[in-house]
Amino acid sequence: MIIDDQHYDVIIVGTGAGGGTLARKLAPSGKRILLLERGDAMPLDEQNISDVDIFQKQRYHAPEQWYDEDGEPFTPQAKYTIGGNTKIYGAALQRMREKDFETVAHQDGISPEWCLKYADFEPYYAEAEALYQVHGQSGADPTEPSRSGEYPYPAVAHDPTIQPVVEGIAKQGCHPYPLPMSLSLREDDPTGDAEVFGVNPALDFGNVALKTSVKVTGILTNPTGTVAKAVQAEVNGQPYIFMADIIVLACGAINSAVLLLQSANEKHPTGLANGSDQVGRNLMKLTMSSVVEVTAQPNSGKFPRSVGINDYYWGDGQFNYPMGHIQNMGGVLQDAIFAESPPVLSLITKFMPNFGLKQLATRSIAWWAMTEVLPDPKNRVEVKNGKLYVSYTTNNAEAHDRLVYRWLDVLKAVEKDSSLFSRSGMHPRGEVPLPVMANQCGTCRMGTDPATSVLDIHCRAHELDNLYVVDSSFFPSSSSVGPALTVIANALRVGDHLLERLG
Repeated sequence: MIIDDQHYDVIIVGTGAGGGTLARKLAPSGKRILLLERGDAMPLDEQNISDVDIFQKQRYHAPEQWYDEDGEPFTPQAKYTIGGNTKIYGAALQRMREKDFETVAHQDGISPEWCLKYADFEPYYAEAEALYQVHGQSGADPTEPSRSGEYPYPAVAHDPTIQPVVEGIAKQGCHPYPLPMSLSLREDDPTGDAEVFGVNPALDFGNVALKTSVKVTGILTNPTGTVAKAVQAEVNGQPYIFMADIIVLACGAINSAVLLLQSANEKHPTGLANGSDQVGRNLMKLTMSSVVEVTAQPNSGKFPRSVGINDYYWGDGQFNYPMGHIQNMGGVLQDAIFAESPPVLSLITKFMPNFGLKQLATRSIAWWAMTEVLPDPKNRVEVKNGKLYVSYTTNNAEAHDRLVYRWLDVLKAVEKDSSLFSRSGMHPRGEVPLPVMANQCGTCRMGTDPATSVLDIHCRAHELDNLYVVDSSFFPSSSSVGPALTVIANALRVGDHLLERLG
């Protein structure tokens, strides 16, 4: 066992949207901060997804096996690298709606109220948009929440491929709006992520250190189990101990829960911070379906995401429950999640057998339909005999199906009056499978009651004074937009609390 000879003020485990952002927030304090990252730097050519090698399934997968509830192994689509999953997340950063923080009735049940409200997050949303250079336009989305100011950068113009489609959608009575996007404006790496806007600027301060290829295996506590004392890890096969006054987990909703569970000790026999039996439970991830339009003429396959539609977010005249969010995925050659939708590929191959991957990418416009999943304690992460198990059954299925069919009706009406599209009438659809871990959240829910939640309003564990979680684990519910901006905003919010605590 090697004990690191430094004692840190703060150790942050993970460098994604939560961990990378928190490091940036704390860096100017002068406190000794250590970032621990399981992966290493991602090569630039892998970050700029731009060819059919996106369909090489293992490229954007973790180098390990997880197991479903039937014991079947799978390789998760999750990236261990500096910046975490923000390196492949598409860079669309959207605020949750005000109502998303309240109790919302869905057809399948209730989306529970948060103990904090939109007003508590709004200043941090604004700070997050400035930090991550979000480009957007207020006033175009009818469901847009209130804002204290404009976006820090103007919205990105639609690619010529998508512009006439956006105009056609508007003619159908929908309200397409510029999708808020994080952009670095760098030619070699144009999309924003937690490495670019979090980790790298933090490392410019001499008090912040980063260690990569470090697999954290446990959290050690004092004898009474009330204080986290150290992080246990493996570095090049060697066991290490890193000690700090404050320990922050930011490993992603699944891995942070796993770390707490496998850190069980005499005082916490079912896992750290798990007196409520809620650690690992209520796993949520957006239900996502890809819908493909086949075009008559080729395009680059590499145009950016740029448009969102929320006209069905809260339902419509025919369905009084929320349905969800629509956005274009940009060129198919740039979307790692789309590569996991084999039903789409098989359908296109069946009806158009001469279509290869390149032809698919350059003769299509694809969309994501995204619907909130409700928290369910049976949807959970467990550790059994050293193996990670994910039990997950989606819900809110009819709302999602209605969203897809509403969107298909819009697309068909647009295509009817346009020469851009093939007359095949085909719209292949594929739902994202379990191994895609995009938009995971909810395994260490935040709340005021220690009997029903894991974290308090500062995302500190109820049962340990100095243990925090700042990834998407804290979500009491999800919404129909991706969680990334809320994770970033929350990290900034928790950062203010930690700065006050550290003095």
